[in-house]
Amino acid sequence: MTEFVVVPGLFTGPDAWRETAAKLAAEGARVQVVDLGPATDLDAHIARVVAAIDTITEGTGEAGEAGGRDIVLVGHDYGAYPASGAADRRAHRIARVVYLDTGPVQDGAVALAAVPDQGLRERLAKDGDTVGELPPPGREEWARWGSTAGVPDEALDRLTAHAAPQPLGTLLRPLRLTGATDGLPSTGVLCAESGATIGTVRMLLSFGDPTIKALVRQDVTFFELPTGHWPMLSCPEELADVLLRAAADEGTRLEPVGEQESVQSGYFRPFLLDVPEIPRERRGAIDLYVPEGGAGEPRPAVVIVHGGPVPEDASPTPREWPTLVGYARLAASRGAIGVTLDHGLHAVTAYPTAAEDVAAAVAEVRADPRVDADRIALWFFSGGGPLTAPWLREAPMWLRCLAASYPIMAPLPSWGVNDPRFRPADVMAQGGTPPFVLIRVGLEASAVAATVAEFVAAAEAGDAPLEVIDVPGAPHAFEGLDHGDAAREAVSEAMRRVLVRLDLE
Repeated sequence: MTEFVVVPGLFTGPDAWRETAAKLAAEGARVQVVDLGPATDLDAHIARVVAAIDTITEGTGEAGEAGGRDIVLVGHDYGAYPASGAADRRAHRIARVVYLDTGPVQDGAVALAAVPDQGLRERLAKDGDTVGELPPPGREEWARWGSTAGVPDEALDRLTAHAAPQPLGTLLRPLRLTGATDGLPSTGVLCAESGATIGTVRMLLSFGDPTIKALVRQDVTFFELPTGHWPMLSCPEELADVLLRAAADEGTRLEPVGEQESVQSGYFRPFLLDVPEIPRERRGAIDLYVPEGGAGEPRPAVVIVHGGPVPEDASPTPREWPTLVGYARLAASRGAIGVTLDHGLHAVTAYPTAAEDVAAAVAEVRADPRVDADRIALWFFSGGGPLTAPWLREAPMWLRCLAASYPIMAPLPSWGVNDPRFRPADVMAQGGTPPFVLIRVGLEASAVAATVAEFVAAAEAGDAPLEVIDVPGAPHAFEGLDHGDAAREAVSEAMRRVLVRLDLE
């Protein structure tokens, strides 16, 4: 018999888990949903989870034996912290830890990271008050704490009615772990509408993210649910099924990069179009691909801006990725100077830094005597989408065009970032923006597709000059994965439209 010990997240308790617990029980499992209640600090919540674990072993044999039952700990957002602390103290009783729409936590981690609102997080950290409470959200405020996609109105009413304040001491004091759980089996249940997918995890792995590398183990599995941050309310039975499968050691396992790169790492595979091997010229943070005969009249430039976040120690760095180099060489083969660059988008909170880096790189490009400083196009990829907002808002006359390939056009719900400077849709809705060419893929993650839909609708409302090129059967970062005619034609046509704005075609 599998024993589930569920640790709820911020503001929630057993009521939110009512349907999922009932489904688990109907399938023969036993379930305890810990009522964390008020507490002075994280250790007090850990103690309550430990007590729940200990009640399972009462009367079943010697202390520390689980009576033949497998104990599966489930932590939802903040709940991952007390769950991890309890697993560390009772590691010999735990079969698996399940992280629901959250990630594993390390020794010294502070649960304030579970607060999705970056601005609120910074204010709480600065204040340092460990005595007060964080009040629960109102009925219309839950979306600030995680995507409410799929949650029925009745369930949202119930969530609000049963919400409890979160003691600040539980958020501001660090988690202390001994390492007893190192190597303990674990499962990540990702919620796609929050912006977390298995595809995203694989892409981060291909970028060399050390946190993801540590999860390449046979006892670490993943599941993905097509819902928001509250699956115990939006799809309780599906969540129960996933938890049962996790307990049975099922799920998707990550493969080392060398084994999975051929199907997941589009950026690192050969570019879908045959382009000339135009040599690279490195100038500081930028690489230039100059057409043959580039010493003549100054030429327009197409600046390729990568997405992210990308680990700071990624190797190769984005400006050397075959996909981005392919776009730069394609531009150069058609008469423009192609440029790739590296910028500092190493975390979802680093958009201001990345924006400064891009602006500095563009200034360096325009200063090159071979570049026509009055004919510049910027082309953004994936997580670089929010970086278009500053250029849309204050477009200089020399910026003839912007383009974006499968972009994320607003911070995703799981990021906890709401900086208004990086919301392109808000600018497009006002109109008066430069021409914009958008490559939209049909096999996009739903949370990302929602940001693109919002951007397109805003452009229509503002009568902004947006041209959309759809690639219905293509996935994110398709250039190394899909070499079919439709994908090849889409890239070629998008480049043509950009170069038209640069007076080249």
